Amino acid sequence: MSIQPTDTGDSPTAAAASPTDHRPDRWSGELLDLDAYTVRIGYDGPREPTLAVLHDLQRAHTTGIPFENVHAVLGRDLPLDLPSVEARLVRDRRGGYCFEHVLLFAAAVERLGFHVTGMIGRVSLGAPKVLPATHGLLAVTTRDDDRVWLCDVGFGAGPLGPIELADGAHVAYDGWQHRLERRPGAHGIDQWWLYQTAPGASGPDRDPERVPTPWIDRHTFTLTAQYPIDYVVGSHFVGTHARSPFVRRLFAQRMTPAAHHSLDDLTLVTTRPDGTSTTASIAPEALDGTLREVFGIALTQEELREIAARRTAAAAPGA
Repeated sequence: MSIQPTDTGDSPTAAAASPTDHRPDRWSGELLDLDAYTVRIGYDGPREPTLAVLHDLQRAHTTGIPFENVHAVLGRDLPLDLPSVEARLVRDRRGGYCFEHVLLFAAAVERLGFHVTGMIGRVSLGAPKVLPATHGLLAVTTRDDDRVWLCDVGFGAGPLGPIELADGAHVAYDGWQHRLERRPGAHGIDQWWLYQTAPGASGPDRDPERVPTPWIDRHTFTLTAQYPIDYVVGSHFVGTHARSPFVRRLFAQRMTPAAHHSLDDLTLVTTRPDGTSTTASIAPEALDGTLREVFGIALTQEELREIAARRTAAAAPGA
């Protein structure tokens, strides 16, 4: 298992660069307003490509910028070029879904000198069927450590720090547990599975004879490199296809060390690291206040009216 930069040296024998070589500008890090980004996530530490900095940056990003899909619910375009993503998540202080988070974080760590490789996964959450590959995530290497680190910054539910990309790797940031498993896949391409703890009992092998354990498979992925244009394709499905849940109703998430908050339309679930949770129904008129106070998301009155109108239309007979 190896994810390393392509040799683009000046040697006469060096291979000609291809469109998918690891160019230093691949994630547009040079375009990022790094000062504004670090203020947005509340990070004021060193700016060097070390493992300690990577840990701190991921924690700041995952707790500082919420997850939301307002654009998809309202049927609005979602450009994924870095200036557009930065304008939404940094300048306008909005949230975003996985592709926006991943592109912003990739630009930031690339700007700081980390090596970044994009990947894409299939969210499963215990589903028995194959779902589309529509979740962006990153493999990152640092200057002071030879290992490769999985940075899953766009799921909305942590982890709060990177996970070593190694079979059996396990982390427990502030009690939130995740682990990785590598399995043989078709044509010699290994499948990687990321598990998280969950209140319900499930097993990674889905064996009915297995003693129940509080793990659930979150998503699977391979180490095939992905590029910004690949995320544009995945985002188009997630944000426009009629079968995508993101076009049907509002989702928002906010991760903190003490609790994970999740809003599905008007249902608010708060889960703690020990797996206990509370569920509350939000009155339509309380949505604005809940988004602001719990998730740090301030919608315009026009957006709130349009979301309410779409909810009413979806609930109409025959819809």
